[in-house]
Amino acid sequence: MDDAAQAVNKDASMKIKLSFAAALAMAGLMLVSCSRESARTAFVVGLDDSFPPMGFRNADNEIVGYDVDLAREVCRRRGWELKLQPIDWNAKEMELNTRKIDCIWNGFTITAERQKAMCFTPPYLKNAQVVVVRQDSAAQKLADLAGKKVGTQAGSAGVGAIDEAAAFKASLAEVVEYKDYLTALMDLESKGVDAIVMDLLVANDNIRRSGKPFRILEETLSPETFGVGFRLGDDALMDEVWQTLLAMQADGTVSKLAEKWFGADISVIGQ
Repeated sequence: MDDAAQAVNKDASMKIKLSFAAALAMAGLMLVSCSRESARTAFVVGLDDSFPPMGFRNADNEIVGYDVDLAREVCRRRGWELKLQPIDWNAKEMELNTRKIDCIWNGFTITAERQKAMCFTPPYLKNAQVVVVRQDSAAQKLADLAGKKVGTQAGSAGVGAIDEAAAFKASLAEVVEYKDYLTALMDLESKGVDAIVMDLLVANDNIRRSGKPFRILEETLSPETFGVGFRLGDDALMDEVWQTLLAMQADGTVSKLAEKWFGADISVIGQ
């Protein structure tokens, strides 16, 4: 065999070896990916455990709620152990990014700013930021709160809603931020503040359950939607959760849970 033929054979042999090595590498990556996925045994949900009806502690100190029930059923179908991790809502992004939790699932409002820092499922519930006042308050609309003290939860969508309503915010005497809404509502009851900006679903549930003399102004601050937030790059995990929610919606499970917690099927999954 002449030198030219030997060179051709050598080159062909080298290409075959490289192709084989590349195929092995790809197979290895696929095996690693599959093993990582199959290795998931737990799913850690970060939540505010004082946010009824989405997630809160009952009389037995158990964490319950609509979002908790959704997450529990997702985990049952995926074969994961559900771990509920109460977090400081004002530090929720840090809890997610330091991998102490796998997701934020607790009446978590989807906003443009948050979408820059994490990935969200499509909306599963519609909501709005509303103003809660005492039953004896003279306020009937937002303008009536000029010169008053208004509270909301630190790090919540309520803060953003107030900031976005510039004229409304400028008219207020003070905006007070609380660790959680239950504390805020207690302060409203004791007249420490004149109103609370909060989620409509949470406000309705609190008034219904507590029987406290509160009411909601008809004029709202902003409509919004709830989603489940994941770390940037965790799209595969997010999709697993969302596909399971879609299946739960299709077989009527979501409807039953919504009826249980809200008295009506208000889910927007798949819509």
